[in-house]
Amino acid sequence: MAEGFLGLRDVVVRHGDKTVLQIPRLDIARGEVLSLLGPNGAGKTTLLKVIGLLQVPDTGTIQFHGAELEAGSALAARRRMAMVFQEPLLLNATVYQNAALGLKLRGVGDGEIERRLGPWLGRLAIASLAGRAARTLSGGEAQRTSLARALVLEPEILLLDEPFAALDPTSREALLRDFQEIIRENGITTILVTHDRHEAYILAERVGILKDGRLLQIGPRDEVFSRPATESVAEIVGIENRWAGIVEGCQGDISLVQVNRAKIRAAGRAQVSSNVVVCLRSDGVTVTTRDCPAADKNRCHGVIVHCSPGMTHYRLTIKCQGFPLVALIERATCLGLALSKGREVTVIFDPKAVHLICHS
Repeated sequence: MAEGFLGLRDVVVRHGDKTVLQIPRLDIARGEVLSLLGPNGAGKTTLLKVIGLLQVPDTGTIQFHGAELEAGSALAARRRMAMVFQEPLLLNATVYQNAALGLKLRGVGDGEIERRLGPWLGRLAIASLAGRAARTLSGGEAQRTSLARALVLEPEILLLDEPFAALDPTSREALLRDFQEIIRENGITTILVTHDRHEAYILAERVGILKDGRLLQIGPRDEVFSRPATESVAEIVGIENRWAGIVEGCQGDISLVQVNRAKIRAAGRAQVSSNVVVCLRSDGVTVTTRDCPAADKNRCHGVIVHCSPGMTHYRLTIKCQGFPLVALIERATCLGLALSKGREVTVIFDPKAVHLICHS
């Protein structure tokens, strides 16, 4: 990870006697998109405010462009950032006036505002709404206006505090698609706070997991979502299949783990006799009604004990040899195999899809 652009060192924030944020070190590279994912009360918004220089930590320092920020330099650095909140916070004015507000406050002339703002109104699909009063906007239109107000400032750092959380599903998906393209086209350093795994995954290159004010893990999104460092991280990133097991041995680069009455193969060599948590994402499972061979794969027999239909996938809970297994299966596959409660099935999954968390 490149250093020198934005960094936090030994940052602590307290509310009375309670420590709500404790970040020994965090480095953010120029142009990267970082999602901070965690449950409510994890400290995500507090961390975003510290990064955005809206909250002074009790201890610790913030570095920007390699220099430690002090009281005299914080305002200049803050002007190189823009923040978008969950609520659009629009004035009782037109879309154009709201989107132009930041530039107005910075003394930019009307002609220059029009030159800079017009393309952003078009890019965010609200140019036709420029003369509309903000109070008449839908949630998605209002948030697009808020984003235009931030992006027209050409910030070095864009800070987003759950900006899509209050939108209806249709508006949210449309804005997510547009915003995903915008941040990649423009290379803006972006830090997104969210409790939504889908948002964190599709928008970010790197994901940080926060809980109780601590950064539990940070890394490339696929690594964090597939190879969590702790069971808490596994829960936050949505790994439903987590089983206690004991490593019984190794065969080459495969660990053999006993989970109740089943022996599960996991890629990698773990210490024999160690206690582990076996992690398997629910979308990494194949379910069939045939007793087909599966060389070098894990195969378990079981019975469906719960079947929850969805628009694109069905969520199955299967009792497999003494432990429950959750599988997320495409709707067409479930209907084609007539999968339902009480059906006997065979579950197959690759050892490479299995991740072991070793207890220290």
